[in-house]
Amino acid sequence: MTQPPHTPLLDQVDTPDDLRRLKPEQLRQLADELRAEMIDAVSVSGGHLGSGLGVVELTVAIHYVFNTPEDKLVWDVGHQCYPHKIITGRRDRIRTLRQGGGLSGFTKRSESEYDPFGAAHSSTSISAALGFAIANKLQNRPGRGIAVIGDGSMSAGMAYEAMNNAAQAGNRLIVILNDNDMSIAPPVGGLSAYLARMVSSSEYLGIRSLASRAVKKMSRRLHDTIGKAEEFTRGMVTGGTLFEELGFYYVGPIDGHNLDHLLPVLENVRDTSEGPVLIHVVTEKGKGYAPAENSADKYHGVPKFNVVTGEKAKSAPSAPAYQDVFGLTLAKLAETDERICAITAAMPSGTGVDKFAKAHPTRSFDVGIAEQHAVTFAAGLAAEGMRPFAAIYSTFLQRAYDQVVHDVCIQNLPVRFAIDRAGLVGADGATHAGSFDITYLATLPNMVVMAASDEAELVHMTYTAAEYDEGPIAFRYPRGSGTGVPLPEVPEKLEIGKGRMVREGTKVAILSLGARLAEALKAADQLEAKGLSTSVADMRFAKPLDEELIAKLMRTHEVVVTIEEGAIGGLGAHVLTYATDEGLTDAGLKVRTMRLPDTFIDHDDPKKQYDEARLNAPHIVETVLKALKHNSASVEIEEVRA
Repeated sequence: MTQPPHTPLLDQVDTPDDLRRLKPEQLRQLADELRAEMIDAVSVSGGHLGSGLGVVELTVAIHYVFNTPEDKLVWDVGHQCYPHKIITGRRDRIRTLRQGGGLSGFTKRSESEYDPFGAAHSSTSISAALGFAIANKLQNRPGRGIAVIGDGSMSAGMAYEAMNNAAQAGNRLIVILNDNDMSIAPPVGGLSAYLARMVSSSEYLGIRSLASRAVKKMSRRLHDTIGKAEEFTRGMVTGGTLFEELGFYYVGPIDGHNLDHLLPVLENVRDTSEGPVLIHVVTEKGKGYAPAENSADKYHGVPKFNVVTGEKAKSAPSAPAYQDVFGLTLAKLAETDERICAITAAMPSGTGVDKFAKAHPTRSFDVGIAEQHAVTFAAGLAAEGMRPFAAIYSTFLQRAYDQVVHDVCIQNLPVRFAIDRAGLVGADGATHAGSFDITYLATLPNMVVMAASDEAELVHMTYTAAEYDEGPIAFRYPRGSGTGVPLPEVPEKLEIGKGRMVREGTKVAILSLGARLAEALKAADQLEAKGLSTSVADMRFAKPLDEELIAKLMRTHEVVVTIEEGAIGGLGAHVLTYATDEGLTDAGLKVRTMRLPDTFIDHDDPKKQYDEARLNAPHIVETVLKALKHNSASVEIEEVRA
């Protein structure tokens, strides 16, 4: 254990009102203390570190200059919001980040009035801030919309859609481009800081306005020519021509860690009648903490760590991570199939595509935060005879649903969807949970939907998808480590729409889809101990269903329970539809479906999340006993609740 940092100035700041009582010359010390507090807090809880370290000074400056929460501050994605949380009344809970009952790792409306808009997916901030700005304008109320968006998030089309519609907001909308990758900005120094102060100053804007009024009296052609010349000249000097074309007044780039540069520019922008305004701020991810600065990933996401050494806590994995199994399997398959290629939307390591890219760099594509493009790009590849794998988190594939329907399924193109983070995901909470993909994919004509029960099944499904050219196919798998089963040396090509029997019984049948299989087997053991002979089937496919297997089990068992790590409308709904259509329930068969509840489950340990969802072994047992009206059901229920 290390001693908490010494923070005498930060101790005086609970909210931005306290911050604004400080003198400008005190803000440097406050920023240093805020950075130290954040490092210490994340060392205890784990979480996103590098991005927050990069915006400490910017966070201080924004809350110092603007009247938050009346001015609505929207952080894009939100993983850089830890310093913001510390100075907006949540410092006393900051060490509960991402833990059950603790603070969210992202902004969250229910947490604080200083979080006006929840976020965790990228590129939404400008649209939301524009909504706040226009709402206040229409209601004749004060209040700006301020969006802080990273250069990575600016790669998504939604950001530009918002900017293209922002003109009506005028000076009520301020977009701060947090460029921490040096992908846009030229080197930052005294000259650029001077230029930023100059072009945002009231003197410059006043002269510009006077000149503009004078020029308007000239011919329209000359007026337009002079206007474009001024814009082009300023854009050439500062790099903002693109944003000017979208209707923004561009200021920057400026050093996002230099408060002497930040404060006057933000004050000028606050007080100007020009707008909307885009301020281009250059920051360094991981700033101020040497281990983060020297790390390739800038400590973007970290477990608990030693503050002094930067050493991260390590737990020996019992099995390889699912995404690594996928990536390595696909890379191996691609050695003998030159048609295989992999696409990721800015998540190469999270999806395992980095493993594929290392082996086959010319057939690996990271398209940035652009899931819509990723899916249609894959459709084009498939149409020309390639075998593309679009490796996208379940929650992020939601952003490309129209492309899945319109560009892939209607045309019956053989795009392979490798869907990571299926089911509940622990500390990232509801915003990253893979709750809906079974439902939104299995409802589509032409789509095949598989779910891996363990890492060996994932190997088989990756190979099956590679070999399937008849149309689109998807396979889902959870976050984290596998179950520890041996990986097959030679993958098996699965028969489409066929499940497998894992355990044979006579009275109860559990139809499991995906990674709940281990819990289903535990439940079967407990039911057997009560004298209830139990079958367990790994269905493998949500679509097409193994109708032959379902019919056989329904005709030979008293109770059939389906279980899946997805929302209503998935396996259970499809099984019930088939069963009622075929009259399999007419003779009194008891069918129960177990799925995620109709609610968003907050961040917590995954096992606790599945307890809350009632999808662990005791809940399966309880469901069966209640269906049978078993005389020990009430005892079992009490045991579960205890």
